[in-house]
Amino acid sequence: MAQSLELLLIQFLMPDNDARRQAEEQIRRLARDPQVVPALVHHLRTAKTPNVRQLAAVLLRKKITSHWPKLPPHAKASLKQALIDSITLDNSHLVRRASANVMSIIAKYAVPAGEWPELLPFLFQCSQSPQEEHREVVLILFSSLTETIGSTFHSHLNVLQPILLQCLQDETSSRVRIAALKAVGSFIEYISDGPDIVKMFRDFVPSILKISRQCLANGEEDVASIAFEIFDELIESPAPLLGDSVRSIVQFSLEVCSNQDLEINIRQQAVQIISWLVKFKAAFLKKNKLILPILQIMCPLLTETANEDEDSDLAADRSAAEVIDTMAINLPRHVFAPVLDFASVRFRDINPKYREAAVTSLGVISEGCSEQFKDKLDECLKVVLEALKDQEQMVRGAASFALGQFAEHLQPEILSHYESVLPCILNALEDPSDEVKEKSYYALAAFCEDMGEDILPYLEPLTCRLVMSLQSSPRNLQETCMSAIGSVAAAAEQAFIPYAEKVLEMMKGFMVLTKDEDLCARARATEVVGIVAMAVGRARMEAILPPFIEAAISGFELDYSELREYTHGFFSNVAEILDDSFTPYLPHVVPLVFSSCNLDDGSAVDIDDADDADNGFSGVSSDDDVNDEPRVRNISVRTGVLDEKAAATQAIGFFALHTKSAYAPYLEESLKILIKHSGYFHEDVRLQAIISLKHILTALRAISAHVDILEKQRDILDTVMNIYIKTMTEDDDKEVVAQACMSVADIVKDCGFAAVEPYMPRLAEATLALLRQESCCQQVESDGEDDGDIDHDEVLMDAVSDLLPAFAKVMRSYFDPIFVKLFDPLMKFAKSPHPPQDKTMVVATLAEVAQEMGAPISAYVDRIMPLVLKELASAEATNRRNAAFCVGELCKNGGAAALKYYADILNALHRLFANSEPDHAVRDNAAGAIARMIMVQPQSIPLNQVLPVFIKALPLKEDHEESMAVYSCLCNLLLSSHPQILTLVPDVINVFAQVVVSPDESDEVKINIGKAVSHLISVYGQQMQPILSALPPAHANALAALASRR
Repeated sequence: MAQSLELLLIQFLMPDNDARRQAEEQIRRLARDPQVVPALVHHLRTAKTPNVRQLAAVLLRKKITSHWPKLPPHAKASLKQALIDSITLDNSHLVRRASANVMSIIAKYAVPAGEWPELLPFLFQCSQSPQEEHREVVLILFSSLTETIGSTFHSHLNVLQPILLQCLQDETSSRVRIAALKAVGSFIEYISDGPDIVKMFRDFVPSILKISRQCLANGEEDVASIAFEIFDELIESPAPLLGDSVRSIVQFSLEVCSNQDLEINIRQQAVQIISWLVKFKAAFLKKNKLILPILQIMCPLLTETANEDEDSDLAADRSAAEVIDTMAINLPRHVFAPVLDFASVRFRDINPKYREAAVTSLGVISEGCSEQFKDKLDECLKVVLEALKDQEQMVRGAASFALGQFAEHLQPEILSHYESVLPCILNALEDPSDEVKEKSYYALAAFCEDMGEDILPYLEPLTCRLVMSLQSSPRNLQETCMSAIGSVAAAAEQAFIPYAEKVLEMMKGFMVLTKDEDLCARARATEVVGIVAMAVGRARMEAILPPFIEAAISGFELDYSELREYTHGFFSNVAEILDDSFTPYLPHVVPLVFSSCNLDDGSAVDIDDADDADNGFSGVSSDDDVNDEPRVRNISVRTGVLDEKAAATQAIGFFALHTKSAYAPYLEESLKILIKHSGYFHEDVRLQAIISLKHILTALRAISAHVDILEKQRDILDTVMNIYIKTMTEDDDKEVVAQACMSVADIVKDCGFAAVEPYMPRLAEATLALLRQESCCQQVESDGEDDGDIDHDEVLMDAVSDLLPAFAKVMRSYFDPIFVKLFDPLMKFAKSPHPPQDKTMVVATLAEVAQEMGAPISAYVDRIMPLVLKELASAEATNRRNAAFCVGELCKNGGAAALKYYADILNALHRLFANSEPDHAVRDNAAGAIARMIMVQPQSIPLNQVLPVFIKALPLKEDHEESMAVYSCLCNLLLSSHPQILTLVPDVINVFAQVVVSPDESDEVKINIGKAVSHLISVYGQQMQPILSALPPAHANALAALASRR
């Protein structure tokens, strides 16, 4: 075989394609025989040309896995020795590397079996060789071996560390240094955590930094690039591998990213390292005061834009913006002030690039620093609106971008500035620059969406301007213009009716476009039709929707993912509008939704098989039984398909929710899809699956109950609840977990305790884990530093805290055994250094639990009341409001345990009735608390002092959920002819008269008032007449009408 194989190897390397193919086929046939191994070993050591020797090694690597177990001991020994000889004696770098890769695969099987005890001693000896080639190849082999026998190195760390350190510092060979860097990097992924490992990597960092600086100075940027890859791995590792080296890495990265003489790729890597440090080592950055130095470099980098011949994705300004955005999200309180200082100074800079950077920086941090913006919004808005009038296009473009960011992220505070903002946006729509116009449409769309009735004074000029622009603008501007029209319609609702016909007629023209370049505009138009339909309502839309639905369905023939995505959103809107009248469309649209849900993700995996691809040997394939595990270098996913899947998954839920029992034929397939998507790799799809699962339950409950259906309902409820509980504990995305919590709370309230009782122990455990911040989504990798700086987790913890009242609502007093376990973890959120939002979350939760659980809350009063009394004096209105509600429920259900606090409570509540209290909802909840105290312990209240103040605060202005308690209290006092209320009857009647004509109050409240007034008339008829006569006629008549019903 050896002689014929040699000829075939030579033939395979010939330029003649036919000869190559013939050789490949014969090599493939010969390679099935284990005897090919000694033949290839022979050519590896004796072939005259390096290419043949390298090819022999490559073929060995491909075939050795299947043949190794079949080789006799002497053949195995001969192969191992030949490989050692090859990597130490061969004069070809490529042959040595290929042989090293074969050794790595053999070691995977031989070392664990004890068949190669001399390998590691040989490698350690070889690493000390005076020959550069030996040191380099052994480091390459170290890198490969970590993938196959990485755990074996644990017992040799004391020897390995000085070798790697020595090679990192090898001043005689850049190839050795590079190989050492790669070897260090390979250990990060394959060696587990442990104190020795942590120390080893911390010791490496100074040497890596030193060699990187040297290489950058010598123009060897590829070596520094490897260093950044290692830092990337170190930062992402769950083990604290960096320690105090973080400061040095930050300094080095800032040096690199600010050095304009370096290539953009290496600077981009440096910026990315800063971004990862912000994400994973935020506490360390705060503790070591590194935030300001980072911002002092990143903010000026916003002035560096890409040249026309450069990749804009790698531009310094874009990378810096991403870092600043990440910092704002992770470190908002530490980022806001420095960025605001930069913007305030630089927005008047003579250099327009700095003015652009100043405004951009404010837009970039608006999402993360939304809380900090509240007190400085006037100042920041002044900067942005002034920049919108700048003479330079780049500055105006940045200002329109920032304004869009403000509109998107600073809700609802930004809406109060509509009188100054909207005219500026309207002016910007006339800008000569299409870029400024496009960003201004985006700003307008984001701003208008939540304006509600405040948009009405601007509705006509806005809509007319947008319709005119839509008719005359280029295609890219038409798309953003349509988004703005949709937002205006959503805000105006019924007021948009006069403009709907014109807009819909224009959309009809876009929805028949079929050219590739027009399909994005068609997608936007489809979306706008759905939004307009939602705004103007079913009565005006039902008759005219069919042609739009037909056009939307026909769009699926065009194979454009974004169009399908927006069309699914359109179908969701139409289902919501038509409700059960959407049923006839289900046979047409459900298959389209299922098709999108079942699309291939388009993921592509890039396999590291450099030996074959790089050297032209890819034609010889491995046997089917070869089980080598290739190294995955990169995974990419078509995001368009993800968005389409998310929209289609959402549509399933909307169809089920609104057509209910009519959706029965599609429930089984829908459930299969949603179960699969609840574990999908991307959180956007999982989120929609979690939402839609609850809607599937809604549809199922609407089906007429019989034995089979009831069994099906139980099975599906079991499936859904198990998914939700698993999501709560195992999903790594907070928004998905939050939605699971909200869905569980809704199901508990909708289905009742009997249905969810089997799941309560696991639900309680999952809730406990979330309150203890031990669930998967709360395990943020970090360096373990904690400086006590905590931000309110609005996304997750507000949803988690809603679970407790939901459980209490259906379990009542039986919730207490569960609540006793949850109480202390919940109360920790009310302790320093948690922010005010956490404290009020706790107080609101306790209030609702007290309201629903009843008497067992008395056991907790002594631990809750100090917190609530303190919160009554909070600087935050929301905190005072929730505290007032909570104190009322504690008094109502706390029994004797609450009674001893009455004097302190009355003193604290008295301040909330003073003129100095600016918030109506706070005063309303204080009135509700007083009402509950009077109803449960009237003898413990100094009514002669309390009632005048109480009645003066009425009627309720904002929080009408307190109406039943407040007005029932007054009615009960009147019905019992309590002496303290009788002197105040004129004031009470005046309050009642306002309540009975209020559209905000319920019929139940008004009926109770009617009974109380009727009682007064029957008992004190003559005395009541002048009081009633003093009322405005409309009030008097309404009151009399209610009183006469009795």
